[in-house]
Formats: sequence, structure tokens, C-alpha cells
Amino acid sequence: MQAKPLIQHFETYLPFEVEEKQLIHERISFRKVKRREHLLRTVEICRHYTFVVKGVLRMYGIDGNGKEHNILFASENEWLSDISSFHATQPGESNIQALEPTEVIQIEQQDLYYLYINIPKLDRIFKVITEEKYVELQNRVFQSISSTAQERYLYFLSKYPSLGSRLPNTQIASYLGITPEFLSMIRKELVAKK
Repeated sequence: MQAKPLIQHFETYLPFEVEEKQLIHERISFRKVKRREHLLRTVEICRHYTFVVKGVLRMYGIDGNGKEHNILFASENEWLSDISSFHATQPGESNIQALEPTEVIQIEQQDLYYLYINIPKLDRIFKVITEEKYVELQNRVFQSISSTAQERYLYFLSKYPSLGSRLPNTQIASYLGITPEFLSMIRKELVAKK
């Protein structure tokens, strides 16, 4: 069943009845995404909440000089969406791209709203998921304005423990706001301290 990983994720919050699981299954889509393939570009409207079954996605923006800046990552059992674009149904500022072959489950806006009405506990679950993402972004802002590059890297490792070895230095450095060479220096310093 395509919905199984998603339902297992939801059930970490609240249990579901068989009929509710069937409703969810009917309102989702499964998609395989190639490495470097985009799920969203800034000129597009975000039409889905995306749940990662397998693989890694990144959300990034591009500054006026054409430089990419990673904002968030999502790996297994995590969500990624340009929430402002999704709810406003207008193009947003974010791009979402797969960093490795990725499998996702997506829920379109009208299907999500249908599920909210027909499975009220799902509305509560999504409120918690959204609050958790908000806290993650808030912590990220605090880290970027008040922490050293090494502290930001250590925070990254605590937030994304499996990604330190899965992502290239360029992607991690973009997230941290430093160069890949400086990230290599930080890693060497941390190894030397052990």
C-alpha cells in the first residue's frame, strides 16, 4: 500500500481507523523523483504538501547574484512544502529539488482540505507538523544570527544526523552560509578535538 509509510507517520501522533486510512489512501499520490529533479521552482505555485518516503529534498532560494542558499532539508519521514505559496496559491520564493533519487507522497490542497473535514484529527496533526516546522525555522534564524560557523555545523548535525555523511560539502556549506573550504576546515578541527 502506497499510503503505509505516511499512515505510520501520522500514527506516531494519533491512531487511525481503517476507514480513515482508506480515505487518506484515496487522496494522496506517490511519486519517484530523480536526483537533481525539481518538485518546485520559484515561478510555480506550490500545489502539494510533500512527505519524503526515501531520499533527500532541499528547499533553497536564489539571491540577486544567482547564488543558491539552502533553507531546509527533508529526508525520510519529513515534510517539505513552500507553505506560503501553497496557502496563497501564488508563486513563492522557494525551489524544492531532490539531492538523491527520492520517493515522495504528495497531498494536493483540495485533497488536504477534504481530509481535514472528514478526518478532524488529521487537521490537528497538520497543525502540530506546521508548528514543528515553524520552530525549526525559528531555531535556524537564531542559529544564523547568533552562532559561530562551527556551532551552526554542530546544530546541523544534531538536526539532520543522517545527512552529514549523505550530502556533499557544497550543500551543507550552502545551508550554513559558509564556503565548502571553510566547512572542511571546521570538520578537520572537530576531528582533531576528539
